[in-house]
Amino acid sequence: MYERKIPRKVECGITFIMEIIGGKWKPCLIYYIDQGAKRPSELQRQNPTATRRVLNQQLKELEEHGIVKRVVYAELPPKVEYSLTDMGRTLLPVIHVMYNWGEEQMEKVTFSAV
Repeated sequence: MYERKIPRKVECGITFIMEIIGGKWKPCLIYYIDQGAKRPSELQRQNPTATRRVLNQQLKELEEHGIVKRVVYAELPPKVEYSLTDMGRTLLPVIHVMYNWGEEQMEKVTFSAV
């Protein structure tokens, strides 16, 4: 496993939560997993512009932080599902506020192509 050479400084609540859910797809993954246990292919369909590699990396980080639980079923081919842990469910109010704010503000902001 990768070990950072420079330890991250977590000095306040904002820094801490950004360490946990910071990442382009992590809030979306938490939001979709809240709707029921999800297989990686389902999460890929719900986030079509994300690469499988990035989604897998961010799911792994969420698992390491104790936000999601990965269950591998003993069958061929192997079946994997993700679900929220108790700690992950404590993030739902934050995720829902982010979702609602985004829905309300989406039409007010225009993104330019770079």
